[in-house]
Amino acid sequence: MHLLPMAFPQSIIYLRAAILFLLIHAGHSFYLPGVSPQDFRKGDPLKVKVNKLSSTKTQLPYTYYSLPYCRPGKIVDNAENLGEVLRGDRIENSPFMFNMREPQLCNAVCHLKLNAKTAKKFKEKIEDEYRVNMILDNLPLVVPTKRLDQESPPLYQLGFHVGLKAQYAGSKEEKYFIHNHLLFTVKFHKDLQTDTARIVGFEVRPFSVKHEYEGEWNGKNRLLTCDPHTKRTVINSNFPQEVEAGQEIVFTYDVEYQESDVKWASRWDTYLLMSDDQIHWFSIVNSLMIVLFLSGMVAMIMLRTLYRDISKYNELETQEEAQEETGWKLVHGDVFRPPSNSDLLCVYAGTGIQFFGMILVTMLFAVLGFLSPSNRGGLMTAMLFLWVFMGLLAGYSSARLYKMFKGAEWKRIALRTAFMFPATVFVIFFVLNALIWGQESSGAVPFGTMFALVFLWFGISVPLVFVGSYVGFKKPAIEDPVKTNKIPRQIPEQAWYMNPMFSILIGGILPFGAVFIELFFILTSIWLNQFYYIFGFLFIVFIILLITCAEITIVLCYFQLCSEDYLWWWRAYLTSGSSALYLFLYATFYFFTKLDITKFVSGALYFGYMLIVSYAFFVLTGTIGFYACFWFTRLIYSSVKID
Repeated sequence: MHLLPMAFPQSIIYLRAAILFLLIHAGHSFYLPGVSPQDFRKGDPLKVKVNKLSSTKTQLPYTYYSLPYCRPGKIVDNAENLGEVLRGDRIENSPFMFNMREPQLCNAVCHLKLNAKTAKKFKEKIEDEYRVNMILDNLPLVVPTKRLDQESPPLYQLGFHVGLKAQYAGSKEEKYFIHNHLLFTVKFHKDLQTDTARIVGFEVRPFSVKHEYEGEWNGKNRLLTCDPHTKRTVINSNFPQEVEAGQEIVFTYDVEYQESDVKWASRWDTYLLMSDDQIHWFSIVNSLMIVLFLSGMVAMIMLRTLYRDISKYNELETQEEAQEETGWKLVHGDVFRPPSNSDLLCVYAGTGIQFFGMILVTMLFAVLGFLSPSNRGGLMTAMLFLWVFMGLLAGYSSARLYKMFKGAEWKRIALRTAFMFPATVFVIFFVLNALIWGQESSGAVPFGTMFALVFLWFGISVPLVFVGSYVGFKKPAIEDPVKTNKIPRQIPEQAWYMNPMFSILIGGILPFGAVFIELFFILTSIWLNQFYYIFGFLFIVFIILLITCAEITIVLCYFQLCSEDYLWWWRAYLTSGSSALYLFLYATFYFFTKLDITKFVSGALYFGYMLIVSYAFFVLTGTIGFYACFWFTRLIYSSVKID
């Protein structure tokens, strides 16, 4: 998802950097897999690779060579990991030839004469604001842009625009112009002892230039607009190259090298320092303080009220007033009565535990720096594999709950746990993938990858769910702290504010409030192509989300039991789970206020993926609320004396 570029102040970077940079400090220490530094001597060839064309307007990536750009003799695909394929990354070799610390001027790559078809392709990509992404030594290509505050470091935007729309002076007709001259800047950090260097930055300034040359084009012509012999270089786009059928385009590039004080281990810092400085930092801290304050208040109310209630009920036992019980103790004979659709509740609780395990382990890995942005696709790959292996916990927890509800067919519950959530997501994903296929985008998941995903599900996840269910069902059933009456008691008429729908919707506001500012950052990083790397902070927000979900559910469950309504099982799940509704509404608000998406397929992609995210959030938060309430009811009913 994408948003305005973000500026993360230095303090945030320290949060994430503490452990990661200790691991990759100096030249002699341990390096994380796939991110070890490479030393280059003067003249060593540097491999520039091209990645996808991406656009925040369409959200549909395309391969670099889907446009008639200059090609190398043979196009070689890089082996992408599962996460990269799902992100739409397609990394290939390029015709750009660099040599370490050897500047180049006006290198002509190729000459192209546009016909109606190729001109149309370029125009479409310029209209949709597509950017070209490249990679050098695992660093993405960025375009530096100055901020209004001249003293601040520049902002970096990933990739350069294919071209731009503009008007000639005195004309009202918009024309399309292509960026056909690239001024690359390779920044390096030099080791004075060995005279080797490490690449610490890869920047570009794109220009549109209508090149002129002598004679007929043969590949060795001398350019009149850009000549290294006469030191004539491209410094502006005053005479731009128009995109029209019949036009001739010469693609050229310069390479300059700049020595930098930035060490290799810190080279990603500039990418992670996005925009808006400290505003986001303070707003998030403010949000956390409010939530912590609310949590403290809730905890105090609960402790005082419960302590008084339990003391009162235990005293009542010694008096004649014991016959006139009121409040939550009155429903002790019904509070552990299995709910309607108890099988479904078991399935959702198990799936929620699976999610919780996946997110917790992923966050821990991310905080420790194992999922750094240099490891493209690493986060998604890790989450997929963790989800699959957490099937063990899903099966175990759903079977334990199922046995407590006196269920006997554990295989049926295991099957539903293994298929219900993944099947729903897979259907939505498959429909979205078909739409992407129709657009011939590189974001479409290939058949081989689809097969790999199905294998992970059927070959690993499903068997693990069954193993977990078998182990969980073999364990002795969880005993209720009080006996359940044979005949259910009548629930008295409830006050309007205790209406299930009202209390469920109210319950979701607080958990959503705990995460919505962080959600803004995450939506930005996904839909506006920015890096998201403040996992240390996200971990704190996640912990606060857990506390908030648990506490709001416990409070509302307590009020519900006090008004003698014992149907708490599903309501506990839905109370905190309703925060997913607010998440989806916020995503809709974000779509209309921050994104510039106009195409139907792109809109369908956004809402399809946000529906999956909201559904997952519902399962996670609902499960947290449910288990908190489950623990709470068992605690209070085992604390009072009941005949």
